[in-house]
Formats: sequence, structure tokens, C-alpha cells
Amino acid sequence: MSSIYTQSMKLKSVHNFEEAAQNILYFMSKLININTLFVAKNDKQVNEIQKVLNREEILLTEGTILPFEETFCKISVDHGHEILTIEDITENRLTKHLGVTTNLGGGSFIAIPIYYENGENYGTICGLDKNKLQFTDQHIELFQTMSSLLTYVLELDRANKEIKELSVPIVPLTKGVAILPVIGEISETRAEIIIQTTLENCIQRSLDHMIIDLSGISDIDQNVSGHLLNIVKLLTLIGVTPILTGFRPDLAIKTLDTSMDFKNIIIVNNVESALSHIGFTLNRNL
Repeated sequence: MSSIYTQSMKLKSVHNFEEAAQNILYFMSKLININTLFVAKNDKQVNEIQKVLNREEILLTEGTILPFEETFCKISVDHGHEILTIEDITENRLTKHLGVTTNLGGGSFIAIPIYYENGENYGTICGLDKNKLQFTDQHIELFQTMSSLLTYVLELDRANKEIKELSVPIVPLTKGVAILPVIGEISETRAEIIIQTTLENCIQRSLDHMIIDLSGISDIDQNVSGHLLNIVKLLTLIGVTPILTGFRPDLAIKTLDTSMDFKNIIIVNNVESALSHIGFTLNRNL
């Protein structure tokens, strides 16, 4: 039996769709006897195996990409919301001509699409075996339930990404320049989100300067100052010049009680001053 299957079957906490899919495959493998379970994603052009669990013989590997038209998954998607069961892939008119069938030499296939709540197809959750299987009501109910669960996880994942984007409202001002308004409290988790999102935006937008506006921050202490320093250092490392602005009098006083080192950090009064420092001027007559 493969090392994948002999790993602990205990379900773990998950942080995204991929981890949830992996846990669901482990859970399903405890309930039904089928060699390979997998989740695939498609864009109607290619089909990518995202997560896979092989019990004995390795039939699929993660990351495998095939033309969508040449896969069993395409047949499942075409089948719609209903589950697809094929007990003999060499005899079924939809699968017998496919190269995948030739490579396998025979077997059975079961699948159902995974959808977003708006009806858009994400991919499929599937079972594959080189032996001929008789699919039961248990197989069908399990696949239907797990497809619905993955739809729920997809929406949670999407909502979480939207929340992250809203919590880090990076605003492009002009070519090479953007502003990051830091609003509210900065927890450890939120600091990580800010750092990751800020770095990604800087690279995607080819930024030269990032103005960090602190006027909306609720409080500053040792932890917050440490997070700010990390952001400044990381921006510098990737070639982006950070400019701090918006220090309110109360924040400035509290900053004296922290160990934040302001050496080599550009600090100005407001966004207008930051733009002026970069070389832009505001024409108030426009």
C-alpha cells in the first residue's frame, strides 16, 4: 500500500480549498474501496489534477495536466449536476475511444462536478480504478455530499480572499506609486496579510514607491511598531522605497515608548508631502 494511504487518516484543520480537498479524499478513502480518488480543476482548455490519493497502484499524480477534451472529467462536466458512473470504461461509448482508457487498459470511473454557488464550474471530484467496480448508493451519496461540501469551501475561500483584499486597500496613485492606508488594529494575523498582499502588489504593479498612511491606525505599541518595521524592511529588500505618513500626535508620543528605529526611514506629514518628496506636485487650480 502506498505511503500516501498509510499516512494518518485523522482530519486536520484546513486553511484553504486545497487542504480541504486533500482531507476530503482521505475521509472518502475510509468509506469506499476504490484505488484512486482525486480533485481536478479545469478552465475548459486543460484539466489539472490538484489533489490525488492512490491506495495501491499509482494511477494519477498531482499536477498532471491534460487537454480537457481528452479527459473523463470533461464527460462528467458535460453530464451536468448529476453523478456520472461508468463501470466499464472500455465498453462505454463516451470513454472507450479516449487515450486515457487505452493507457489504463480497463476499469471503472465515477465523478461529479464541483460548482461555485453562481453555477460556474470549478472542476470535478472523481474516483478511478483499473478493476471493474459496481457502484452503490453509498458511492453516489458520498460523492454528491463531498461535491456540495467542496462548493461550500470554495465560497469560503473566495470570501476570505475578498476580506483580505478589503483589509489591505492598496490604492494605485500613478505609475510606480501606490498608497497603503493602514486602518484599525494590527494583529499578528493581519500583519502577515498586509505584508504578503503589499509585496505581491508591489511586484505585480512594478512599484517604485509605497506610501504607508498611518492616520487611520487605532494604536501603536511594541508589536505594531515591529510589524511596521518588517513591512518597511521587506519593501526595501524588493527595491520599493517606503514612505511613512500620517503620524498623529498621540501615535508619535506612543512611538517614543517603543524601540522602533526611524533611521533611514522616510517620514513626512501627509500624502501630499509624500508625493512632493517623490517629485510630484499637486495643482490646486485644476
